[in-house]
Amino acid sequence: MQDRPVIVALDAATEAAALSLADRLDPALCRVKVGKELFTAAGHSFVEYLVKKGHSVFLDLKYHDIPNTVAAACRAAASLGVWMMDVHTVGGPAMLEAAREALEQANVGYRPRLIGITVLTSLSESDLQRIGMIGSVSQVVARLAQLAGDCGLDGVVCSASEAAMLRAQLLPSFLLVTPGIRLPGAAKDDQVRIVTPQDAIASGADYLVIGRPITQSADPVAMLAHINASLQEITQP
Repeated sequence: MQDRPVIVALDAATEAAALSLADRLDPALCRVKVGKELFTAAGHSFVEYLVKKGHSVFLDLKYHDIPNTVAAACRAAASLGVWMMDVHTVGGPAMLEAAREALEQANVGYRPRLIGITVLTSLSESDLQRIGMIGSVSQVVARLAQLAGDCGLDGVVCSASEAAMLRAQLLPSFLLVTPGIRLPGAAKDDQVRIVTPQDAIASGADYLVIGRPITQSADPVAMLAHINASLQEITQP
């Protein structure tokens, strides 16, 4: 299990709400994710604020465009000091390699991790068929993850239900980042392929993106502590 495996998704509609939560979170106990909604509302200055406060920021903007555009976006994101960012693997090998090369050449003190989106956890097999992807969800995920590895990315975003398969297929150093994490008995909300934090780590996931189970709890700090403790239980001999 990686250090600080929980990535708290700061999926708030306003900068003030996200700031209130981020200021309560100890950077030594978790990492944080800034997605499209928050980035659109608060901008790059909010990301820079988080970095200055010591947070490891996963910038979750899922870049997908022509190679030059994605490369330029990755360079801009690297200049913010983020820990990790993502791109859509369906953008193809030229785009993925351009993104990786942009980060390798970026003049920053720390090269951010670059991971690829495989299949969104909100999509089912019937959804894939409707958009023209051939094969089961696991088959599509496996192909896209292999593509990401071949193009030199550091890892992929996948459902924890595919983590064990990918862990057996790819190098141990290849990062598996899993959203769709829910606590036992919780509602699925808009996710289809979900698992519990403990099951995700046991399946080979390195990092867990957790939003509503923490952010919408009565005490987010206590909930984070509870989840961290539960993960320690399964890693101790």
